[in-house]
Amino acid sequence: MRSVRARAALGATLVVAVALAAAGLAVLLVLRGNLTDRAGLEAEVTAREVAGELALGRAYAELEAGDEDSHPVQVTDEEGRVVAVSKDLEKISGTGTAGVVPVSPAPVPSQDDDDDDDDDGDDPPRREVSSDPPDFTNGTATVDGETADYRFATVELTTDKDVTLTVHAGAPLAAEQEAVNTVRNSMLTGLPVMLLVVAGVTWLVTRRALRPVEGIRRELAAITASEDLARRVPEPDSRDEIARLARTTNETLTVLEASVDRQRRFVADASHELRSPIASLRTQLEVGEAHPELLDVPGAVADTVRLQVLAADLLLLARLDAGERPGSTPVDLGALAREEVSQRSADRIPPAVSVADSGSLSGPLEVAGSRGQLARVVGNLLDNAQRHAERSVTVSVRADRADVLVEVTDDGSGVPEGEQDRIFERFVRLDDARSRDDGGAGLGLAIARDVASRHGGTLTVGEGPGGGALFTLRLPGRTKS
Repeated sequence: MRSVRARAALGATLVVAVALAAAGLAVLLVLRGNLTDRAGLEAEVTAREVAGELALGRAYAELEAGDEDSHPVQVTDEEGRVVAVSKDLEKISGTGTAGVVPVSPAPVPSQDDDDDDDDDGDDPPRREVSSDPPDFTNGTATVDGETADYRFATVELTTDKDVTLTVHAGAPLAAEQEAVNTVRNSMLTGLPVMLLVVAGVTWLVTRRALRPVEGIRRELAAITASEDLARRVPEPDSRDEIARLARTTNETLTVLEASVDRQRRFVADASHELRSPIASLRTQLEVGEAHPELLDVPGAVADTVRLQVLAADLLLLARLDAGERPGSTPVDLGALAREEVSQRSADRIPPAVSVADSGSLSGPLEVAGSRGQLARVVGNLLDNAQRHAERSVTVSVRADRADVLVEVTDDGSGVPEGEQDRIFERFVRLDDARSRDDGGAGLGLAIARDVASRHGGTLTVGEGPGGGALFTLRLPGRTKS
């Protein structure tokens, strides 16, 4: 059963069925118990009436209760012999004695003897009906040819002749059986109807509740088939779990769309950037093959180097996008900055470096991370500064509380305020740096920010003291233990 509606309807129906069955059984048991107790009370009343008459010395044949067909009565003596029965009693069970014919001659009590004893002045004769709760049993009796079930009450008494008699009086259970049967039949008739109603209502309610889910499923299936991530699933007006699911799904689609768009742009831009040096290198090689004297070896080497750098940048970005974690090796940013600057002493604008005291940090301005990736960040910042500087490039490394700051400043035209976030996007070059020969592929700053973020730091750009660009790399330092 794969349908949620069917499972919900079946589950609710089973739960209601079990609950109704348990409740119905409890009602039947309580009803039967109450009606049985009422029949037992009637039987007890009849038994005590007969016992009271016998205790007063009434003759067995004159017992009034014995004339009632609806309450069969059987009286036995100490030896279990039947001494009296009610009128038309033909058969009885459940009283311990099946006899319905009184013994003959029966030990009939005498009212006259009772009076003589009183006249003698001796102790009054003993007449007592037991006050103990009677014993109850169920049995059957045949009265005037009709057999029925009865509830029998047993009461003991002592006559004035010190004879102990036992009175068994019954009350019919026909009313109890009829009431129980009526209620049971009503329940058996009404239970299926109620279960059908519960199943139908549960099906409809579940169907209505899950209708938005079906809409979400259909829209997701359409998005999967069309590969159009710009579409969104419908969000219901309710504030329940389904509405939250729809909102979360749309948020996921938004992030996925942005990621796919970014990947598509990345692939397109990478293809475009790779096409130029490859095409240039191929052209030079083809010309050199046809006319060796015209082969531009320096140009071919430059294109090859540029192609190598671009491939390395793309590979690093792919690793960063894949979630590659930097190492935890201690890296001295001061020494790293000096090393990068020393390699650029012959450049058009040699950068200057200044390293301040480590302050509260352990060691000389150390951070935890990948030395190779951090060297790539500093190198990219220096490349960008030298590309835009007019006369000077400065690198400073200092401690700022628990962080280490690397600041790269140039005296160029700076970065417009509206472009300060955009320059960190991939393959982005500002209008004054469109030349691929001078401006690069537009990946250096994007790589620098991604590496900084992977190391738990930030990379921002602002205006330098001389009006140029000021790039600030902030990384958490390794504090003294």
